[in-house]
Amino acid sequence: MKYIYPAVFETTEDGGYDVIFPDIPRCYTCGKNLLEALEMAEDVLAMTLWGLESDKEPIPKPNFSSALTYADPAFVTLIKADTTDYKRKLDNRAVKKTLSIPAWLNHEAEAAHVNFSSILQEALKTHLQV
Repeated sequence: MKYIYPAVFETTEDGGYDVIFPDIPRCYTCGKNLLEALEMAEDVLAMTLWGLESDKEPIPKPNFSSALTYADPAFVTLIKADTTDYKRKLDNRAVKKTLSIPAWLNHEAEAAHVNFSSILQEALKTHLQV
């Protein structure tokens, strides 16, 4: 799933940034500089939304209203998150699966030195269009 949410960046006394997402409770981060704050904002947004998806909780709707104005030196920008991509990066552990195939197909595949795991992964990705 792909999302876009507005984030509020507020400068800190030490030149860093605090970042909050007004539409998502408990979703905030910070960075030592603007680049780090942007990277951290993308990460915390994806992590929070992935958590909501995993827990089957409702995903809050983003508010793109012009009412999202903050006093200088704070500013609002849009941050994107791809929870499918985030999940792929963080949850890449191997899981054993038991499967059944006809004996003749197993013999053919073994004779051809087929990597069963690789073939199954490719087929599942194609089937699921991920």
